[in-house]
Amino acid sequence: MKFRGRDVISIRDFSKEEILHILDVAEKMMPIAKGEKKSSLLNGYIMASLFFEPSTRTRLSFEAAMKRLGGGVIGFSQPGTTSMQKGESLADTIRTAESYCDVIVMRHPQEGSARMAAKFANVPIINGGDGAGHHPTQCLLDLFTIKMEKGKIEGNVVALLGDLKYGRTVHSLAYALALFGVDMIFISPKELEMPKEVVEECKEMGVNIETKNNIEDLSDVDVLYVTRIQKERFPDPEEYKKVAGSYRIDKEILKKAKEDMIIMHPLPRVDEISPEIDETKNAVYFKQTFNGIPVRMALLALVLGAIE
Repeated sequence: MKFRGRDVISIRDFSKEEILHILDVAEKMMPIAKGEKKSSLLNGYIMASLFFEPSTRTRLSFEAAMKRLGGGVIGFSQPGTTSMQKGESLADTIRTAESYCDVIVMRHPQEGSARMAAKFANVPIINGGDGAGHHPTQCLLDLFTIKMEKGKIEGNVVALLGDLKYGRTVHSLAYALALFGVDMIFISPKELEMPKEVVEECKEMGVNIETKNNIEDLSDVDVLYVTRIQKERFPDPEEYKKVAGSYRIDKEILKKAKEDMIIMHPLPRVDEISPEIDETKNAVYFKQTFNGIPVRMALLALVLGAIE
């Protein structure tokens, strides 16, 4: 099991054993992530944070993770202030950035951009989201949250609800859950169903998949993973208007669910989860947000070779 110098582009690049190792390291990082314990593990290392798309949680938690471990951060969150406005290519931007740092975290609107960047870089590239493609670190923190809240990943029934067509987080998570043998229910408007290739691949991995277009029955669900409808990914605004507001989780819905069902969301949310849910024991999405820090600390320490 080797992590040093490794790119983190897709969750599919990792075996089940490697994923479990990352989650174990993340759990050990919790006291440092909470600020209860200090660390200089990555003292002297620099992370470049290159965000070509807006981000709150991914960018801030990566920067917090690096600083909690004693490392430094450089980068940008507004590509309009960089030489790409003068016509510089992504390849040249990556070649430049790697000469200033030890690891690059990048988010880009174009699917496949992270893997392309990895071809030009000699330092590890960590994909912070590439269009509708992959978001492996979100997937890892989602798995970590399920493990921490439910005690294990296997044996749970997970329902993925919302924009399953354009949501990169649910594509990565479906594959990872299948790797753990988790049965899943895909719930979405007809227009936003999970891509067929994802459904077929999960079935080929031996898990049971059920597809629904409504949320009337959640009685078998242990984990409800909600996503927003991704307005920015719709090629036609009129198509977005047809599905906007198609579903909403509120206390009435919870009456039909298991008492210990947890509700997750990668955030940001719009109106798909009522604020009245926030104070219930079922809502874990803000814990999920925090879990981005220990998981990203684990990844940074592993790919930089500070731990094995």
